[in-house]
Amino acid sequence: MVCYDQENVSFFYNMSKKNISERWQTKDYVMVSLGLLVCAFVIFANILVMLAIFMNRRFHYPIYYLLGNLAAADLFAGISYMHLMFHTGPWTIKLSVHQWFVRQGLIDTSLTASVINLMAIALERHQTIFTMQLHSKMTNHRVVLLIVGIWLIAIVLGLVPSMGWNCICDIQQCSNMAPLYSRSYLVFWAVLNLLTFTVMVAVYTRIFIYVRRKTHRMSQHTSQVKHKETVVNLMKTVVMILGCFVVCWTPGLVLLLLDGLCKSCDVLTFEKFFLVLAECNSFMNPIIYSYRDNDMRVTFKRILCFPCLGWQQKDEHSGVRFNTLEQEARKARDGDGAQTNGGPLVLKDAENMLDSTES
Repeated sequence: MVCYDQENVSFFYNMSKKNISERWQTKDYVMVSLGLLVCAFVIFANILVMLAIFMNRRFHYPIYYLLGNLAAADLFAGISYMHLMFHTGPWTIKLSVHQWFVRQGLIDTSLTASVINLMAIALERHQTIFTMQLHSKMTNHRVVLLIVGIWLIAIVLGLVPSMGWNCICDIQQCSNMAPLYSRSYLVFWAVLNLLTFTVMVAVYTRIFIYVRRKTHRMSQHTSQVKHKETVVNLMKTVVMILGCFVVCWTPGLVLLLLDGLCKSCDVLTFEKFFLVLAECNSFMNPIIYSYRDNDMRVTFKRILCFPCLGWQQKDEHSGVRFNTLEQEARKARDGDGAQTNGGPLVLKDAENMLDSTES
């Protein structure tokens, strides 16, 4: 067995027939500019979400901690992708093998953490709905352990190629999209993400069927308008969550599978565009999971208006208070929980209705 660990990156790119531009071309400028623009949106949106969750006591619950961790993963994805933008195109030829693995490992770790967070949120919503609770009863200790576990899995998967699952010693197994990665690893990573997607589909489908059946039983206790609105909002939420994931990730995952299973397939033509599309999921998540929550939207406005108005002045005119945990718990017992605007957290409305029915 011959290993080529002393070769430079251009050697592997030449073996996989993936060209490295020696000079900056129009397509390189377009891709880097588009990538940096996406990174700016990702970083800004996720910092905003993390600040909102930290500053508003109403968001100090397990579901919001997971949303905050999702924002942290997406923030890391934006930073990792920005690092990629400054080490791509003609700059790639200057990278050592170690630097190349660092570049790709950051991307793999961040995107994997984001996907696992999405699944964790889906499972948390499933557990909350089926146990008839307004919020999960997970302790802060368990939430922290869950978050640590998510990052450990993501880091391990990001380090696997650099620790040996690569093609440095098996040059015939090098992929086209990632010339130092083994084709078998690309297949593994793509299948793992597709399985995660399948779990999300199953979880949200079960939630939707359960809530629709419950709201049908509740129609005799609540107005027909409220019943219809709850079901429709839940349908929109599920479609947006799954639709965004499918649109952003499926093209890239299909390319990875083709690259791993078909040596003669042309997978390089749309590679970078699909990578940008997958990265777009990192700034779509804050919009879907956070911005559509009315309390989150108000908190965003307070944060954005802070430089010009100041927190105190804004608080006097907005009429919005950040409740303490005790006040929030009291409101939850009285059936006066925070309202949502048709987003993923509209499940809380359905939970309130379910609670009233069971009582």
